[in-house]
Amino acid sequence: MKVLVTGGGGFLGGAIVRMLRGRGDEVCSFSRSIYPALTELGVEQLRGTLEDRDAVVNAAKGCDLLFHVAAKAGIWGSYHDFYQANVAGTEHVIAACRHNGISRLVYTSSPSVVFDGSDVEGGNESLPYPLVYEAHYPATKALAEQLVLAANSPDLAVTALRPHLIWGPGDNHLVPRIIARGRAGKLRRIGTRPNLVDTVYVDNAARAHIQAADQLYPGSSVAGNTYFISNNEPLPLWDMINRILAAASIPPVTRSIPPKLAFAIGCICEGLWNLFRLSGEPPMTRFVAQELASAHWFDISAARRDFGYRPEISIDEGLLRLRQSLQSTPP
Repeated sequence: MKVLVTGGGGFLGGAIVRMLRGRGDEVCSFSRSIYPALTELGVEQLRGTLEDRDAVVNAAKGCDLLFHVAAKAGIWGSYHDFYQANVAGTEHVIAACRHNGISRLVYTSSPSVVFDGSDVEGGNESLPYPLVYEAHYPATKALAEQLVLAANSPDLAVTALRPHLIWGPGDNHLVPRIIARGRAGKLRRIGTRPNLVDTVYVDNAARAHIQAADQLYPGSSVAGNTYFISNNEPLPLWDMINRILAAASIPPVTRSIPPKLAFAIGCICEGLWNLFRLSGEPPMTRFVAQELASAHWFDISAARRDFGYRPEISIDEGLLRLRQSLQSTPP
């Protein structure tokens, strides 16, 4: 089987590529850059952007299955940039599947597409999309997810996975941000309540994608559906953050600020960054304040039922691997 992975050089995409190669699949990666680690795995690499429809269509030639993992992530930036990468880019991926006769598409979504600022405790796939989003990333990912699900047909089977807070060795987003801010003394707990939050170790998230793909075909129970993916071990958010800090030998976060104050600071920061067109991202936004102050953990029984997903690597084991990785290659 020949498989195309968009964003194959990224954190999750790279884990999916390694698992596919490990079982003997022929893999092509479509990314902005060329990655030596993928070359060593014998992966064909094509450079391009999701905004370039022709490049995406050409990259998918001869493929049997497509994992659309690439996206513009982050808490700050222009709506245009998020839209072009996440929405228009997904339209181009769907067009590539149809043009090349690819019958299976697995899309990497995000639980943030259903986040409305309030607690989610044991939520399942029946949760609705909110009317208002506080950030461009979840807003555009929701639009893209809806495009993918609408594309499900007798000729193209699609599914959307929503892995929550992916982490592990090699993480280039979540873990480095926590470590950098913790080391600089810039982290503050938002509130004092033990709001439970799901996370997922990267290998578990990658395996879920491949398991879903193996059960995906037109008319299957997986086709046209979304699935939450996690380690199924919800922990108080700041306990998890402190355990990641401990893996890097950084003291825990103990100081806190009230949630309403954090949200107000986020409003002020966003206003200043928009008014003066400041570079970089604000130290706080409304979306981040709400995320850090709320519970969000999910029922993964649908993924277990439809394609046998069970997290194989526990949080304890994942943190041990993370510590070993950080000791050998500090961020």
